[in-house]
Amino acid sequence: MSNGFLYLITVVIWGSTWIAINYQLGDVAPEASVSYRFALAALILFVFAKVKQLPLSFSFKQHGLFAAFGICLFGLNYLLLYTAQQHINSALTCIAFSTLMLMNIANTKIFYKTKITKQVYLGGAFGLLGIVTLFWPQLTDVELGAATFLGLALCLLGTFSASIGNMLSIKNQKNNVPIVQANAWGMLYGAIFTALIVVIQGKQFSFSFEPAYLSSLIYLSLFGSVIAFGCYLTLMTRIGAHKTSYANIIFPAIAVLISTAVEGFVWSEYTVIGLSFVLLGNLVVLSKPATLRRWLTPKLQPEKV
Repeated sequence: MSNGFLYLITVVIWGSTWIAINYQLGDVAPEASVSYRFALAALILFVFAKVKQLPLSFSFKQHGLFAAFGICLFGLNYLLLYTAQQHINSALTCIAFSTLMLMNIANTKIFYKTKITKQVYLGGAFGLLGIVTLFWPQLTDVELGAATFLGLALCLLGTFSASIGNMLSIKNQKNNVPIVQANAWGMLYGAIFTALIVVIQGKQFSFSFEPAYLSSLIYLSLFGSVIAFGCYLTLMTRIGAHKTSYANIIFPAIAVLISTAVEGFVWSEYTVIGLSFVLLGNLVVLSKPATLRRWLTPKLQPEKV
């Protein structure tokens, strides 16, 4: 698949998963739902690998990397973000998680000595400004206090965990581990870790057979996890984690568009300005440098004689 198609699949799917997640909230503990989601996703990937006769045997050292990768990206990341949302609203959570791009920029420089261009910094700045503008009305209702700061701290820790998971995915692929097998084992370890947290917290492994819960679980497992994470992590090795992580800035914009069509979301001036900045940032980050220079360089008109 082309890079553009991988990117499009990622942002469209993740922009729609918020609807499915809403149907996961209820009688079943969120931590249990996360464990079910990634256990089912891992099962799908293992079955696919068996059908395609892909090798699934790896060294003890590689399994150590798989476990760290899975716990960071498919376990701790989600647990911290879910806990954070008990203390702050979804707008603050979205803004805090959008800093993943900044964390990936720093971590790719630290771990892989990746050179980051001014173009990426500029695009990222536009994107973050767009997200803040998009959610500004909700931010004005936030009361600063211990609960808010705790929620933000947990959210940033969860985002940092996701960034480390991204770095470990790059490490796996640099070790020539195919993305399907790495994700299968990583999601399995993430599901086991999350299940252990449920046990430690003394919560119940309840389950709902309601059609809404089952269908949303399947959607999150197959599309939100197997397909979207497969596209996202593949793209990271092609264009870099710093550029790929802009998807985490643009998918809230996709969510707004879906909400407009499905829920009748009413736009305001903040919506228009915020989405404009997000799309501009996306254009800056993903454009080829030569193309961007042509856009930014003023075209001089020949003088009339």
